[in-house]
Amino acid sequence: MNGPTRIAMWSGPRNISTAMMRSWGARSDCAVIDEPLYAHYLSTLEPSRRDKHPGVGDVLGSQSNDWREVASMLSGPIPDDRPIWYQKQMAHHLSDEMELDWVGELTNCFLIREPAAMITSLIKIIDSPIPEDLGLPQQVRLFERVREMTGQVPTVIDSCDILRDPSQGLSALCNQLGVPFDESMLAWSPGQRPEDGVWAPHWYASVYQSTGFAPYRPKDEEVPASLRGVLDECNALYETLAQHTICVES
Repeated sequence: MNGPTRIAMWSGPRNISTAMMRSWGARSDCAVIDEPLYAHYLSTLEPSRRDKHPGVGDVLGSQSNDWREVASMLSGPIPDDRPIWYQKQMAHHLSDEMELDWVGELTNCFLIREPAAMITSLIKIIDSPIPEDLGLPQQVRLFERVREMTGQVPTVIDSCDILRDPSQGLSALCNQLGVPFDESMLAWSPGQRPEDGVWAPHWYASVYQSTGFAPYRPKDEEVPASLRGVLDECNALYETLAQHTICVES
């Protein structure tokens, strides 16, 4: 690892993204930040979509609504002079108006999950999601932009590979990112964290109770018939990214 590493992990909702933030936050050499573009994203939505998000007013008041200010902060000094900064990013927070050149200052990687599992989990909080709510169109767009900027295929890891074998999955991810794996990433204390966003009480109930990654369990819930078109579109986008998933030895 040469110099500071700013890891931007671009995920969709309901995709072990918060557990991953806990994992990286357990390292003594790593600062973490929780969804820094959430307020900007909400500020761009039509009221009918924005109001589906619990605690919307608190979120808008807790962060800058200007993506340029956020981008400058994320590419700036790492908090507490840590050598690693793990930035938990939601791909659906990338608005159409946002320029993407600033992500070139970051080490961008992509956390994916099988879309049916994402949909059946998300509809418990936000009903009738569209593909953009799941972040897959934005993930693919950003993936292509990063590949164009760097001339390299960005890192992609599937959440199921982390859950099936956290030690091997995280080791493979760290190796890909050029940082040493740390055993402390496998466990953490339950409860809230200072870095958690103000939206945490609405979304993080299961993570509050966790002390590590939950065992992988295939979801057997069916996607409602009304969302089959969304599922088909998301499956195609997922496959675009999944073909680049890093190999995890077991």
